[in-house]
Amino acid sequence: MGLIWPNFIFLLALIPIIIALYIWVLKRRKRFAVRYSSLSLIRDAMPSRVNWRRHIPFTLFLIALTSMILALGRPTVSMQVPSNRATIVLALDVSWSMCATDIPPNRLVIAQEAAKSFIRNQEAGTQVGIVAFAGFAELVVPPTTDKELLLEAVDNLTTARYTAIGSAILRSLDAIAEVNGLIAPADVYLGGDGENEPTPVPAGQLHQDIIVLLTDGASNRGALPLDAAQAANDRGVRVYTIGFGTPQGAPFNCTREQLGGFEFRDGFGGGGFGGGFGGGFRRGLDEETLQEVAALTDAEYYLAESADELLDVFDNVPKHLVTTKMDVEISAIFTAVGALFAFTAILLSQRWNPLP
Repeated sequence: MGLIWPNFIFLLALIPIIIALYIWVLKRRKRFAVRYSSLSLIRDAMPSRVNWRRHIPFTLFLIALTSMILALGRPTVSMQVPSNRATIVLALDVSWSMCATDIPPNRLVIAQEAAKSFIRNQEAGTQVGIVAFAGFAELVVPPTTDKELLLEAVDNLTTARYTAIGSAILRSLDAIAEVNGLIAPADVYLGGDGENEPTPVPAGQLHQDIIVLLTDGASNRGALPLDAAQAANDRGVRVYTIGFGTPQGAPFNCTREQLGGFEFRDGFGGGGFGGGFGGGFRRGLDEETLQEVAALTDAEYYLAESADELLDVFDNVPKHLVTTKMDVEISAIFTAVGALFAFTAILLSQRWNPLP
């Protein structure tokens, strides 16, 4: 617990002074006691009462005074509270393998629906950005609270060759750095001169911003995923990874929109949009790397092999981790406690020692 105005704490020195005065008054009363020839007569005339009970109101008064003094110091406690300034970057794999039909109608359609559900469920004030990656990573929508813009961007995703998971993480970090000045951009982290490398954040002191990366394959282009994950870890940004797809082989079946108007030529399914690579392929998911990326950044890895599982994964990305540590003032609590004890002290004093 901390104090915004710590100088008021010196007022607590009044407590022992008040106690000393109380004891002095009690002794002074004894000195001025009237002598009677028969104490038994006085004893019989006095009401029956427990001797220690007369000190209870004074004790409660001291507790009330202590609480009030602490309230004057404006005490604070550090708490993890939900942040309305959080940034979440969705990094979505749009490689051609996302056209696989093992999860009908194809993986990309289901991933788009799950991503849109995730966007709709975000609380007001949470900024969401979208990075699409295949052979390279591109920021489709910078972090924004405009859900309609985000939903439209997800609907318009198109596919391309290859998979660059590491580049997607770095591009997502750059997007977060644009809106959070405490996070250094990642574009100079790998292959730079070392002068602009950030000082790694202390262990456990993570930012509220996170990356949620979905892929159905293994990285074969761009930065190495674990190097990119280390860059995220140094900046205190979690990277939640999602592996998507089934182990079974499946043909491609991309829509014209998903292909961006491109038609496969001979050798890629006969010139149509429903062709496959030689009758299908098996999932090339690199689960080990995705697990290491998540573990390195203090996040989690999820596997989804159906539409329902993917929806559940997006629902279960820990929103309670999207928090920020801040000092919350609790002086009102001390004021309320002080008032309660003061009222109780007055009530008991009047009940046990009523004024004439």
